[in-house]
Amino acid sequence: MKQSAVYLLCSKPNGTLYIGVTSNLVQRIWQHREGVVEGFTRRYGVKTLVWYEQHETMQSAISREKALKKWNRSWKLRLVAERNPQWLDLWPEITGQESGFSSTPSFREASGAPLSRNDSGGSSFPSAFIENPRSPMDSRLRGNDGIIEVDEQ
Repeated sequence: MKQSAVYLLCSKPNGTLYIGVTSNLVQRIWQHREGVVEGFTRRYGVKTLVWYEQHETMQSAISREKALKKWNRSWKLRLVAERNPQWLDLWPEITGQESGFSSTPSFREASGAPLSRNDSGGSSFPSAFIENPRSPMDSRLRGNDGIIEVDEQ
């Protein structure tokens, strides 16, 4: 998926957030998942792709990233919830391994944590994420992959 994109990663549902911009989404998300680059996402275990948006130009992607970073945390959480209400990992979607949210791995599959049940009897977030809530981290986010391609017009 070699196209400019803005993306949002999280450490767990409603956990630590990270917004970035890249010209190669698959490569950049792989770097975050594998922890090959020193920085915020490796330090705080922010590896799960929960939202992304493709752009025609890197310039428009960078503008969108800067705008999103100014949003308050609740707006960012709502942005994810509108497209991905279960906070599923979108890695299989961008790599073509599986299509659609229904077959995308959940946090349980990614973390191995048991799922808790909600009142309706359906699966909810992994219990490990619910039983150990942490105060939210600063959501002022930074990050781009250092690759900036700007078309001069």
